[in-house]
Amino acid sequence: MDEEITAELLLSAYARGYFPMAESRDDPEIYWFHPEMRGIIPLEHFHVPKSLARLIVKKPFTITKDTAFTEVMRDCAERETTWINDRIITLYSELHARGHAHSVECWQEGKLMGGIYGVSLSRAFFGESMFSRVPNASKIALAHLVEHLKNNGYTLFDTQYINEHLKQFGAIEIPREDYLKRLETALKN
Repeated sequence: MDEEITAELLLSAYARGYFPMAESRDDPEIYWFHPEMRGIIPLEHFHVPKSLARLIVKKPFTITKDTAFTEVMRDCAERETTWINDRIITLYSELHARGHAHSVECWQEGKLMGGIYGVSLSRAFFGESMFSRVPNASKIALAHLVEHLKNNGYTLFDTQYINEHLKQFGAIEIPREDYLKRLETALKN
């Protein structure tokens, strides 16, 4: 099935509320998901915990955008269980080359310590994955990403699913129907 997936098809799927995942790193297939309940972070209600806000002020990392996109993806896939396979890395790297996928990176002493990546369409950003090699690196990358999205007129930050980690930043679940309405609004120029 995944042999037919192209960068254009990915963008079309995101615009209709679908996203792809593999069952594992070694699974060559890609499957489409369109969950009944969708995770989002309402940008106007993004919450930075006080301890993280104090750490951000100390600037423990050099923050960059789009300087190590594929490396961020590969590091996100380096976990015991992952939905990111080589085909997904190739497809999203192509989206990045076309200006539709972006990353935020956290560096210390020239080494990538954390990051986040996702897909951008109009005023919608679809967060895909994040990683940390040291405490708080992915959280700081997330905070910088949200600041960028707010400053650039984005209206939807899709997290696909939510977990306890994302809830601390204000992530909520909404029904598919509500999500699709928000997506339609975000895609209008």
